[in-house]
Amino acid sequence: MSERYDWLLMILLGIIVALLIGYRLNRWLMSPSPDRLPGIPINETIADHPAIGMLEREGYDVVGGKVKVNLSFETGNKPLHSRLFIDYVASDDRGELYMVKLSRDRLPLDWTGSGIRDRLMSYLLLYPECAGLLYVDVEEQTIHVVNMDWSDEEWIGNDEYNS
Repeated sequence: MSERYDWLLMILLGIIVALLIGYRLNRWLMSPSPDRLPGIPINETIADHPAIGMLEREGYDVVGGKVKVNLSFETGNKPLHSRLFIDYVASDDRGELYMVKLSRDRLPLDWTGSGIRDRLMSYLLLYPECAGLLYVDVEEQTIHVVNMDWSDEEWIGNDEYNS
């Protein structure tokens, strides 16, 4: 009689072990590949700029200089090329990395949802492991921390709902 319980217990343990192995294998296969998206590049050459002093006064440490991100797009038969520039890479006191964009007189940022989406969202999507983006306006002596989050809510109001 006890032999029957021993076999039942062995079968039950075998099923549990098989389920655990299957779960771990599925989790391993579904995890994102670390080499699919490289981490934010760090250019060790840091050009001097007044924004560096502003960032340091706010508690950020500039750890990287200007980075050029080359992009290529395929549109039918014709490849198109472009690039994005990250002005600096900074870290906070917790070691979190931030991309830094400097304001440009010839290309002012419209501080609306659609303005930020059009000008800054590509950076936040490019390096999602970053803690955010620091938008530095040296003329106004301001640093804006920009983060992005996904939302299922619809925002109805008078600020460019259809943009």
